[in-house]
Amino acid sequence: MRFDTYLKSLIIALALALVAGCSSTGGTQDGRMDGADGGATGQGATTGQTSGTRMGQGQTQGQGMQGQAQARIPDQRTIYFDYDKDTIRPEFESTLNAHAQYLRSHPDANVVLKGHGDERGTREYNLGLGERRAKSVERYLAVQGVSDSQMEIVSYGEERPAVDGHSEDAYAQNRRVVFDY
Repeated sequence: MRFDTYLKSLIIALALALVAGCSSTGGTQDGRMDGADGGATGQGATTGQTSGTRMGQGQTQGQGMQGQAQARIPDQRTIYFDYDKDTIRPEFESTLNAHAQYLRSHPDANVVLKGHGDERGTREYNLGLGERRAKSVERYLAVQGVSDSQMEIVSYGEERPAVDGHSEDAYAQNRRVVFDY
């Protein structure tokens, strides 16, 4: 009889630990935990700063501008997916190519690919879907020559919506992968 009480207490404690471990910890709409602005500033990425290189005597201004573009993290850091799909839409290939070019030219840079889903479906299904979306982006970047060691995948499923709401517009903005450098 005493063993049954101990076993029940142990099961309840494990269940509570599991629930606490799965709870959401907040974060921003673009998936960041640090509260930093996801697109406007941060790391000199979009403020117009470059890596500090100067144009040499034989370098034209056009070459200098191309070098500046490669030195910056691409401004577009979110791509979106169709309902219940993990295939990359053609309109986001140029965005992915820009990220691939940046990562290839900066082998010391790392990116976390954060997969998200909308609220439809179970929590477990959406975690899996977010992971499949992030892996789809990872495969695309790998084919473009990005090293696997530069990429990490995290899935948030439905836990961190970009937009609250129950409309198709809100759902469409929540089905995404966010690049976090």
